[in-house]
Amino acid sequence: MTPAIPILRVRGHLLVSVQAELGDDVVEQFQNDVLSAIERDRGRDGGLLVDISGLEVVDTYVARVLADTAAMARLMGRHTVVCGMRPEVAATLVQMGYLLEGVETALDVDDGLDRLGLPR
Repeated sequence: MTPAIPILRVRGHLLVSVQAELGDDVVEQFQNDVLSAIERDRGRDGGLLVDISGLEVVDTYVARVLADTAAMARLMGRHTVVCGMRPEVAATLVQMGYLLEGVETALDVDDGLDRLGLPR
């Protein structure tokens, strides 16, 4: 099955760029695809960068799945960075109680790659 959202390998790290609004079925497929990619990469110690700059709004279900996916990736041993969060998405996540504890955040992809330790 083709991933709902492309997952790229960049210098040993996984990069997922969400550039469209996520419906319930797409966000579930996104979670499965990300976790499967991490499992296939077992033994590699790269990080996971999730760029959500394409999300303008999130509902409660999408917020929960995004937060859970980031937490699951971290539990699977991936240094996880979420980047590109718009102010309104950040406000929604906080209002819903999803603080992404244990997951680093970054302003944009460049900052996220820096946080994963990739040289410029």
